[in-house]
Amino acid sequence: MADCRNQTAITEFFLLGFGDLPDLQILLFLMFLVIYMATVVGNTLIVVLVVADQHLHSPMYFFLGNLSCVETCYTSAIMPWMLASLLTGDKTISVSGCITQLYFFGSLAATECCLLAVMSYDRYLAICKPLHYSTLMNIRFSFQLAAGSWLNGFLPITIFVLFLSQLIFCGPNEIDHLYCDPLPLIELSCSDTHQVILADFILACVFTLPPFLLTLTSYMCIIATILRIPSTTGRQKAFSTCSSHLIVVTIFYGTLMIVYMLPKRGTLRDLNKVLSLCYMVLTPLVNPLIYSL
Repeated sequence: MADCRNQTAITEFFLLGFGDLPDLQILLFLMFLVIYMATVVGNTLIVVLVVADQHLHSPMYFFLGNLSCVETCYTSAIMPWMLASLLTGDKTISVSGCITQLYFFGSLAATECCLLAVMSYDRYLAICKPLHYSTLMNIRFSFQLAAGSWLNGFLPITIFVLFLSQLIFCGPNEIDHLYCDPLPLIELSCSDTHQVILADFILACVFTLPPFLLTLTSYMCIIATILRIPSTTGRQKAFSTCSSHLIVVTIFYGTLMIVYMLPKRGTLRDLNKVLSLCYMVLTPLVNPLIYSL
């Protein structure tokens, strides 16, 4: 850890991104522009349809509308800056801008974790307790679950950013990533980071781990219930009501866990960047397609 008492605090970072592919910047820009536009249009259409169509005024589609809204916002926290960087070649971002990007992206990603858990619980009630579903999953409870998901997403990241904003950055200012990821950012600080790392661990355990465990438990119960259905047609019908959500959950959590469990050195660092695009760009893009099918 460097001593920063005699050093000047830096005011901006360099997000390296795809800087090692200078000949592909325009191609990448066009590709990500098309993906971003398709993501925004697809998710916005889902929100509009859920609001406009009376037949879709059910808890499942209400949660889907919330999920599409989250994904439109959370891809918008990263993509406009990335597109501008690819087009102009300017990879600088201010310290405050970096923390702001981290705040919104982190909060919305955490909200998505909660909404996926809520949607899996909704499917659990529909398949495992069909006779009590309409009583248990009423309109009021649906609104409470959705509001709780948004609160549970933004509260922990707000606390984490308060700790993060106390750090001083005075050494290297290059972040070898596509966006302001918290771990590379903490590593660049020249002040004591023990409290921030501890806060990050505690907040993840308290706010992020329970939604993941709820999602996992719900699908274990759902699969067990489906396997007990005697008829093949019945099993297919029951599975079809949750298959799209299960695909989305698998893509989101699968890539997320691989990204954060892989070592961040050598060629694996580049693989880490590519995989991070899956939950940052691919998941919001394919969700409208998966749910529409």
